[in-house]
Amino acid sequence: MTEQNGDLAFLPLGGTGEIGMNLNLYRQGDTWLAIDCGIGFSGNDTPEAEILVPDPAFIVERRNKLAGLVITHAHEDHIGAVAHVWPMLQCPVYVTPFASAVLRRKLAEARLMDVPIRVIMPGARFNVGPFDIEFVPVTHSVPEAQSMVLRTPAGIVVHTGDWKFDPEPLVGPATDLNRLAEIGEEGVLALVCDSTNVMKPGPSRSESEVRVSMTELVASLKGRIAVTCFASNVARVETIAMAAQAAGRTVVLVGRSLRNLDTAARECGYLSGVLPFLSEQDVNDVPDDQLLMIITGSQGEPRSALSRISMDVHPNISLGEGDTVIYSSRMIPGNERAIMGVQDNLAKRGVRVITDREHFVHVSGHATGGDVQKMYELLKPQHVVPVHGEWRHLTAQAALAQEMGIAPILLEDGDILRLSPGKLEVVDTAPTGRLALDGNRLLPMNGGVLAARRKMLFNGIVIGSFAVDDEGFVIGDPKVSAPGLLDPDDLESVRVREEFANALDVIPDELRNEDSAFREAAKTALRRALGRKLQKRPLVDVHVLRV
Repeated sequence: MTEQNGDLAFLPLGGTGEIGMNLNLYRQGDTWLAIDCGIGFSGNDTPEAEILVPDPAFIVERRNKLAGLVITHAHEDHIGAVAHVWPMLQCPVYVTPFASAVLRRKLAEARLMDVPIRVIMPGARFNVGPFDIEFVPVTHSVPEAQSMVLRTPAGIVVHTGDWKFDPEPLVGPATDLNRLAEIGEEGVLALVCDSTNVMKPGPSRSESEVRVSMTELVASLKGRIAVTCFASNVARVETIAMAAQAAGRTVVLVGRSLRNLDTAARECGYLSGVLPFLSEQDVNDVPDDQLLMIITGSQGEPRSALSRISMDVHPNISLGEGDTVIYSSRMIPGNERAIMGVQDNLAKRGVRVITDREHFVHVSGHATGGDVQKMYELLKPQHVVPVHGEWRHLTAQAALAQEMGIAPILLEDGDILRLSPGKLEVVDTAPTGRLALDGNRLLPMNGGVLAARRKMLFNGIVIGSFAVDDEGFVIGDPKVSAPGLLDPDDLESVRVREEFANALDVIPDELRNEDSAFREAAKTALRRALGRKLQKRPLVDVHVLRV
């Protein structure tokens, strides 16, 4: 790939063609800039992993040319992978005060104390290596979201991050329309724009409307109320708390991410208008009709507080007949089955479940189609590059740009888009991939560990074990264990054990003296013994003990 001065390129490594895992790169000359570094949540297609991270291998190879990582806002899909990926990048990280408060907690949990964090005020102009960057405050469902203006010798590129237009966002300022219009007058070469909610026509609805509607709903309910929302949505947490206070209810926070968010928000001067929240240990000290709980788990995450409450296995909280759970959030694509499972379990316990289909309890933090068209009018870009969305979202935004006479360029993760010199076009591709967060390890999704886990998940595992004497002949009876495939006492298990024993007896003598050859022959013997009856190809392993 050519890397020369005056050359400007854009490369998404994650978040373009998918929801989450945002990791974007810009190159000016031979210097790189990273924007955002987020996680994604696994869907039905990746049951072997819960949290996914974009593979940064391409930029890790070039980290000596990486000037820095800029975070546009503190949502998990933009900031959540920093603690896992930074040790490979080793570059300065640029964040607003609120994102800094959130990130420092994540880094402390990962015992990363030496990350160079540069705090940049919202709306500031600053330099990262040769990149001249301006933050433009935009409204989103987390405080201090910033669009980025990159001024380069080739022209201006605006990278929106996540944004919407909301005249009354309640927490933080409204999107700075005047500044966007001024930038449009300077001339914008390319707008790299969020596509998540672009299929919704018309302008965005306001958080202030949700506050009115939520206040009415909470006042009308009896019994215990639980509201689930994204932990990082400070405006929504404030909305729920104010609705509770208006109804004479005390607010209890349930879930670690909500407690962390509360601390970070109050540190930065947010949530000053609401009383301190109680912790879940205090929940039984508050009468049912005076209690409102804000709970994590709106996406059906299996270990979340709401998921455990729905199965009645939470240590402190139970919900049942006469109680209400309000979903003040949207379903992220891929999470539908998990969310429905939790809602079903709650309904079985007699809990009333209210979603945005029954009542106006949620508004998206992402720009609608109407917002996007208004952004085009303000910035007047020559080209639009849709990002942050699945293919249907990207193509829907491309169609909007086309309607307004702007040339769209459709990309997927790994496409290297030359912005200058000459025609804007995809000139190369970079390797991309997903890593699974497994405890504290990052494992390649197509690597041996997860391939084995996938195989075990769908086909099971069979382990044979036996002892041999010093000449390699079997002592006693071999054992076969096949959890999830065969019950130890059923006839099929007995047959497999017998056939395995018979097959071991006929392994040629010359294979018995060398352990690895003997193990391979024994594994083949066990596969044969399993035969075709199971109609599966389980992972097979053999343990040989020489006595």
